[in-house]
Amino acid sequence: MSQPASFRSTWTNRWAFILVTIGSAVGLGNIWKFPYMAGSQGGSAFVLVYLVCVLLIGLPLLMAEIMIGRRGRGNPVSAMLNVAGETRSSSWWGLVGWVGVVGALLILSFYSVVAGWILDYLFKALTGFRVETAAAAGASFEALLGNPGQMMVWHSLFMILTVGVVARGVIAGIEKANRVMMPALFLILVLLTLWGGVAGDMGAAWHFMFDFKPGDLTPGVILAAVGHAFFSLSLGMGAIMAYGSYLDQDSSIGATSLWVALAGTLVGLLAGLAIFSLTFAQGLEPASGPGLILQTLPLAFSAMPGGQVFAIFFFILVLFAAWTSAISLVEPFVAWLTERLGIRRGPAAWGTGLAVWFLGLGVCLSFNNWSAYTLFGLNLFELLDFLTSRILMPLSGLAIALFVGWAMGRAPVQEEMRLPDGAFSAWYRVLRYLAPLGIVLVFLHVLGGIG
Repeated sequence: MSQPASFRSTWTNRWAFILVTIGSAVGLGNIWKFPYMAGSQGGSAFVLVYLVCVLLIGLPLLMAEIMIGRRGRGNPVSAMLNVAGETRSSSWWGLVGWVGVVGALLILSFYSVVAGWILDYLFKALTGFRVETAAAAGASFEALLGNPGQMMVWHSLFMILTVGVVARGVIAGIEKANRVMMPALFLILVLLTLWGGVAGDMGAAWHFMFDFKPGDLTPGVILAAVGHAFFSLSLGMGAIMAYGSYLDQDSSIGATSLWVALAGTLVGLLAGLAIFSLTFAQGLEPASGPGLILQTLPLAFSAMPGGQVFAIFFFILVLFAAWTSAISLVEPFVAWLTERLGIRRGPAAWGTGLAVWFLGLGVCLSFNNWSAYTLFGLNLFELLDFLTSRILMPLSGLAIALFVGWAMGRAPVQEEMRLPDGAFSAWYRVLRYLAPLGIVLVFLHVLGGIG
């Protein structure tokens, strides 16, 4: 049996829940992926499509996940089983919780390695590291990838930072850390954006991201917007469900979810303006993925007066985004260990971290010593990324939409959501029909079926 609700921690208040949920949703993808996608795939047209997708797919699913967590009052597996039992649904729905929990740990195994790159570059910024040419910036990154020992050290440090927070508990660890890091993240982001307006080319950044380019909006780009709306809210990984289980009954699920969605979007937009204003000011081309953060930006910082100071701030910003997201990936399985097996939180957190850390060592090696070992043409890093982001997360999100929209029944869902009748009916219809359709289309697209 899962731990009774009376013994479970609850967030100090609604704003604490909003902060930790934003911390889960705002990760590395919000800092580099969303701005680049917006600029290269339709400008403001893409942003508009993305916002519509957030409202029609991401937000309804976010509300559904929180609702299951709060009503089930348990880790993702127990919450699904508890709600399924209450509504006389099949116990097989518990597998949805397991998909999220396992997927979160697999994601963390390679996410921690990428976060280790950020730690490495933060250390370089602190020590005054400079690159003068694009070739030097690329060579520096390649040198990091080719050094498994160096990557393992940073991966290990990041795992210690992450697990150390989770081991302290829901309030003393997770909530307290997010209360510090999330306001700091927004403050640094605002400062970097203001600096971009002074030292960078904000006009070029604005045009890159917001010029209306409807001709660039192909079906594939639209589906990419749908997919990013889903992934940018940290859905389908059990994290939101676990956090929702600590939410008190008086808090509005709809209002808190809206704040989370708006904050995640705002971070992406501000990050884009800050990053691209500096990039274009130096006559550099915007890049996608780690190349933007770890090659293009270090080159821009090196060429600017005061660049070292702002490089330090920038990498602290990215580190906080990665750290708060990683914390949310550990919590679902730790909650299961403490509630189902009665293991104390400290040993549960460190044991979980050890297992993830070990798999992460293989990820570090997949860039160098083990690069020749592939499956379906993918190394371990690429395989884990494909399995989680393109298969497990969409399947989990689809199952959650079907469970809440069809299996639970309308009455218990409406009781838990406590929305006005009109708003509830609109949300419920979207969750039942539009959200599953959108997820299926994204699933087919990423697997190469359409677009």
